[in-house]
Amino acid sequence: MGRRIIGKNGDVLIREFNSEDAAQIAALANNRKISRNLTDAFPNPYTIEEARKFLARMEKQDPKTWFAIEYQGKYAGNISLAPGKDIYRKSAEIGYFIGEPFWNKGIATQAINLIVDFGFYTLDLVRIHCGIFSFNAASARVLEKNGFNQEGVFRKAMMKEGTVYDEIRFAIVKED
Repeated sequence: MGRRIIGKNGDVLIREFNSEDAAQIAALANNRKISRNLTDAFPNPYTIEEARKFLARMEKQDPKTWFAIEYQGKYAGNISLAPGKDIYRKSAEIGYFIGEPFWNKGIATQAINLIVDFGFYTLDLVRIHCGIFSFNAASARVLEKNGFNQEGVFRKAMMKEGTVYDEIRFAIVKED
């Protein structure tokens, strides 16, 4: 079942999800190295049932702002924008994960570039932001490569697996 492609950059593309993605989502997402960098809403363990529930929610999303990342034709992860509401309607929070077999290939850098363009030029956003755990140096690097600036450190703002961490906030603003 074909889905709309949001953007393509070399071997990386972001597209709408397919029901066929469920098995690969579960296989890649069922990894503590992934879940430890995401909110507690991200299931761990991540089962095929969780993947199917997720895809059912994504099918109903309107407008669609959560997408599959493909690398060389294979599902490699997810990327999303969560648009703000009310006075924050021109801002969105970016979220993403890349499955471990696809790490260190530049996939996240390319996918973030694509979703930022989608956010600025399709959704007409002016600001995209992200908060990451202070220990997630890889995510900090990939955001900086895409022009995000560190805006601040929220001390002891996040708790994961019983430990409190600082949150590093990044943002990029659409140039006029």
